[in-house]
Amino acid sequence: MRKRIETYLQKNTSAAPLAVFRIFFGLMMLISIIRFWSKGWIEKLYIQPNFFFSYYGFEWVQPIGNYTYLIFAICAISALLIALGYKYRLSIILFFLSFTYIELMDKTTYLNHYYFISILSFLMIFLPAANYFSMDAKRQPEKAFQYIPNWTIDSIKLLIGIVYFYAGLAKANSDWLFRAMPLKIWLPANYDLPFLGDLLQQEYIHYFFSWFGFIYDLSIPFLMFYRPTRKLGFFLIVVFHLATRILFPIGMFPYIMIVSALIFFNYKFHEKILTFITNLFSIDASVFNTGKTLKFAVFSKKVRLAVLSLFFAVQILFPWRYFLYPGELFWTEEGFRFSWRVMLMEKAGYVQFKVKDTQTGKWFYVDNSDFLTSFQEKQMSFQPDFILQYAHYLADHFKSQGHRNLAIYVESYVALNGRRSQPYINPDVNLLEYEDSFQHKTFILPFTDEIKGL
Repeated sequence: MRKRIETYLQKNTSAAPLAVFRIFFGLMMLISIIRFWSKGWIEKLYIQPNFFFSYYGFEWVQPIGNYTYLIFAICAISALLIALGYKYRLSIILFFLSFTYIELMDKTTYLNHYYFISILSFLMIFLPAANYFSMDAKRQPEKAFQYIPNWTIDSIKLLIGIVYFYAGLAKANSDWLFRAMPLKIWLPANYDLPFLGDLLQQEYIHYFFSWFGFIYDLSIPFLMFYRPTRKLGFFLIVVFHLATRILFPIGMFPYIMIVSALIFFNYKFHEKILTFITNLFSIDASVFNTGKTLKFAVFSKKVRLAVLSLFFAVQILFPWRYFLYPGELFWTEEGFRFSWRVMLMEKAGYVQFKVKDTQTGKWFYVDNSDFLTSFQEKQMSFQPDFILQYAHYLADHFKSQGHRNLAIYVESYVALNGRRSQPYINPDVNLLEYEDSFQHKTFILPFTDEIKGL
């Protein structure tokens, strides 16, 4: 086994696939940031709100007023430089840091594909993505290599495969497969789509989409890794992601996944893409086609492989952390984020905060719209860590106004995947007695139904 691993690590291939991936990754990220900026979302999401929901352990990551635009500018510029392959190592590090900072500023905006971009950019720090067909390779011919180790390209394929496969495993539950939830709620909302509107009202279509999505996610890694089925796999990727783009408002994610899947094709395909770019922009490609093979120094190779081994161990194990918590995952959401559970549930909540003076017994209700945007209030209403964090924020606010001996209670109800709403947080618990942590939140009331599966 060890000999096979050593043999694999010695194999080399054309650097074209990694160069194409770098170019498309940088361009897609640049377009995404420009789109985000142009729609006014920086102002709406990171400047206008008075309060931001922080990730536990990252409370220090906060928007910085109008200077938040600078973070997005750094992110956009570094994305462009990544595409050009100019000062690549510095550019990819800046992109990773700025993009991850943006992602961590407010967990209200959490999306799986933001997490994907963040960890992908981290992975790319350790890959020689600018040793071929880049400004760096042109400026420093001694760093231009036409061939690179196989594992540098396969690591990206592995990450994409994990994302799809885990998304498929997450769909192996009774709500998705046997109740067609939440698609049974979402798809009929597209009644105004030409040709498809009426069809999407049919229950059998909801089940078809549920089962197709389940089989699709589990199959894609194998279809793309196996050469005879690669074209079929890519066709399914294009169809699936274009369909999701039409049916759901998920921004650039479908296009990012379509473009990312190109890396599974062999080097000849990517060399054709680079030839097209060469002809389009009249680039002299002879400076890149050196015939040289990149050989990492022994220490550098060991460090890279050690980091990548730890990285993939985390990616494989981290999504299973929900087993450490009691109760239904979809209900408590403890261990839900960062686990590739994509569009699996529809939750709606109602939460009313009650601020009480424990000495006098006087109390009053809080108008959440005084402190939160409508989007923040919606997200807070069914996520227990949001509710706890907001309770502490309210306490700090009212203490600053002179209130003392405070206790905060909540009356809350949540409906999950079309079920009738039920009480969510224990109304007799003073939330100020709890601090946010990775421990199970015992103030969450039990789920009265059962969802079977992973």
